[in-house]
Amino acid sequence: MPDAADAAAVAAARAAAEEESAFSHPPVDPDATASYGGDPDQVIDFYAPRTEDTAADRLAPVVAVLHGGAWRAPYDRRHVSPFAAFLAGRGFAVASVEYRRGAGDAGGGDPVAGRWPDTLDDVAAALDALPALVRAHLPQADPRRIVLTGHSAGGHLALWAAARHLLPADAPWRADRPAPLRGVVALAPIADFAIADKLEVCGGAAREFLGGDARFTERRPYADPALLLPTGIATTLVQGRCDLDVPQAVAESYADAAAKAGEVVGVTLLEDVGHFPLIDPAADACAVVAEEIAQLAW
Repeated sequence: MPDAADAAAVAAARAAAEEESAFSHPPVDPDATASYGGDPDQVIDFYAPRTEDTAADRLAPVVAVLHGGAWRAPYDRRHVSPFAAFLAGRGFAVASVEYRRGAGDAGGGDPVAGRWPDTLDDVAAALDALPALVRAHLPQADPRRIVLTGHSAGGHLALWAAARHLLPADAPWRADRPAPLRGVVALAPIADFAIADKLEVCGGAAREFLGGDARFTERRPYADPALLLPTGIATTLVQGRCDLDVPQAVAESYADAAAKAGEVVGVTLLEDVGHFPLIDPAADACAVVAEEIAQLAW
């Protein structure tokens, strides 16, 4: 019988192979790109639906995609462009949102997780601008039918964006009503900062994102989706049971918090799946994600 060390080695090897597969696809250029602000990272890539099913009398729903990467600068929207193109091939109109992420210190060093408040500024501004930009750049799409999805740190941002009407009254991103979304499909999201911090998810990215030890407790009510419930928006989490990057416990903790707040959040757990197959067009898990989105979009 294999010991714990052998099992860990097998799990790590599988995770590495999954990541390699997900990043093996060449980036896919969008059909259009539009700015929602003056910074080079304040842009949205648009992918038109690729199936014949979206005739003029049947506009396609929009999937707004928020990429992951622990809110750190090296990971941008290009790594999810194959996923965006995959969704477009399933008949969705896709809006892939870029946002400002944490950069390294001026003197070098590893990138930090996120830029406070810039990262949240950008996500709020992008989604506020999205319906008008869809009308301008995706005539095949219905801006009244938007599903928000995001992977990993992008899953956090998707859940957060859907909960802006629950932010503290002094939050600059607070909305006066729920976002006009058909739903949220969060993929292996960093959904509960307390559990993510305890598990040191992505090298302690949640604590780093909030500004470290000095700001973690103070800023959590403004950024932690697990504290912003119930949203009143249909929400599904898709999670691999073998995810070593954002473990299953993080998603389950968010779902438990939602239940305590009187809201049912769906959790789709995938056997023998880790972190990256959820956005890998070559993986069966990616097709499951598309089906979960379709259930809300149509």
